[in-house]
Amino acid sequence: MISAKQKRILAFPYSSYDALICDGAVRSGKTSLEMVAFVDWAMREFSGRRFGLCGKTVGSAIENIVAPYLACRYAQERYALCWRRSHKLLEVRRGRRANLFEVFGGRDEGSFALIQGRTLAGVLLDEVALMPQSFVNQALARCSVEGARFWFSCNPAGPGHWFKTGWIDQRRKRNALYLHFEMADNPALSPKTLARYQAMYSGVFYDRYVRGLWVAAEGLVYPGFDPARHVLQGPVSTEGDYYVSADYGIQNPNVFLLWRKEKGSGRWLCLREDYYSGREEGRQLTDAQLVDRLGAMLAGIRPRRVILDPSAASLRAELRRRGYHTQDADNAVLQGIQEVSGLLQSGGLAFLAGCKGTLREFGGYCWDRRAAEAGVDAPLKSGDHGMDAVRYLVRTLRLAGRAGRRPPAGPGWE
Repeated sequence: MISAKQKRILAFPYSSYDALICDGAVRSGKTSLEMVAFVDWAMREFSGRRFGLCGKTVGSAIENIVAPYLACRYAQERYALCWRRSHKLLEVRRGRRANLFEVFGGRDEGSFALIQGRTLAGVLLDEVALMPQSFVNQALARCSVEGARFWFSCNPAGPGHWFKTGWIDQRRKRNALYLHFEMADNPALSPKTLARYQAMYSGVFYDRYVRGLWVAAEGLVYPGFDPARHVLQGPVSTEGDYYVSADYGIQNPNVFLLWRKEKGSGRWLCLREDYYSGREEGRQLTDAQLVDRLGAMLAGIRPRRVILDPSAASLRAELRRRGYHTQDADNAVLQGIQEVSGLLQSGGLAFLAGCKGTLREFGGYCWDRRAAEAGVDAPLKSGDHGMDAVRYLVRTLRLAGRAGRRPPAGPGWE
C-alpha cells in the first residue's frame, strides 16, 4: 500500500517537470520510492547510459539507496540486477536494455572532483541537504544527455540552507515538482512505530525529522537534558567494559570521562570525570601530568579504550607510552549531537552527580545564532569540552540504537 502523496513520486516521470524534490520527515518512504521510480524511468527512456546515485558518503548511499533496492521484490522480479561492489556500480538489465548506476559520495568540498568528467543521463541525490553545494552543482552539470532529470530527497535543515533558498524556494523557476512529506504519509508505519520515532528526537531534531520543518537551530543544544532524569545521586551497579572519552585542552579544559553500562538496563553511565582548566587554575599541565590525573581518576581501573579528540596527537602518544589503548574519536559534530540528543530522550545516558564540570556545561551549551543566520548548524565553541567528550563516546561506539553492544575491532582500532 502506498499513499496518494507517494504515488506522485511514481507519476513524476510522466510530468513536464525537470526535477523532483522530496523533503520532510524521516521514515516517510520518500527515498525508497524515488529509487524505484528513478530506475523505472531510466530503463524506459534510455539504454546504454550511466546515472548517478549520490549520498553524503558512498557508504550511506549504498545503505540507504542501493541495498534496499536490491532487496525490493518488485525490482528483483522486473529486472536483472548486478551489483559490482568494488566498482560501486549497479547494472540493471531488462531485455535488450541495460544501464549503469554509479554511486558517489558528497562528503566535502573536494568531493566534486570524484564525479567530474562523467556524462550522466540523470542523478538521484539522497541526503542532498548534507552535501556541499559544489558537489551538487557538479553532479547536475554532468547531466548533459538530452532528457536528463534531477531527483532530490532530504530531511530539512536550517531555513537559510543553500538548498532551501536555491531550490525549494525557487522551485517554479527551476521547473521542479516539490513534495513535502510527513511520517503519516507512509502507510507502512504502524501507530506504535510512529510513536517510537517521535520519542527518539527532541528540540530542533524533533522539528526537522518528525515535523519535517526547515527551522533554525536555536537555544540549548540539548533541551531534553533533565537533571531529575539524567543525574544519579546514589550508588549504581555496572557491568561490562570501562571506556574513557577525552577532550584535550591546554589552556582550555582537558576532560576525561569514565563510562560503563548500568547493570540490567544497559544504559551508559558517566561514572567519574577529571575536568581541569589551565586557564581557571592559572597553571598549564604537561601531557604527562594530565595522564597522571587520568590514572588517579581511574584508581586502578583499566579501560578497554581511551577515545579522544582526533587532534590530540601529543596526548595520544603519552597515553600509549603508559600502556593505554586509544582510538581517535569520530568527530562528526552534527551527527554526534543528534545521537546524544536521541539517547538523552530515550534514557540511554545518565551521569553521576560528581561529574560536575560536564553537568554544568549542559545548561549553557547553545547553538550559534550567527551561524544559523548563515544557514549553518553549529554549536557555540564555548563551554563545550565535556559536551565534546560525551559526543565522542556516543558517536565513536555507535551507541545510538545499539546500546549495550560491544564495538567490534576494525580499522582505526589500535
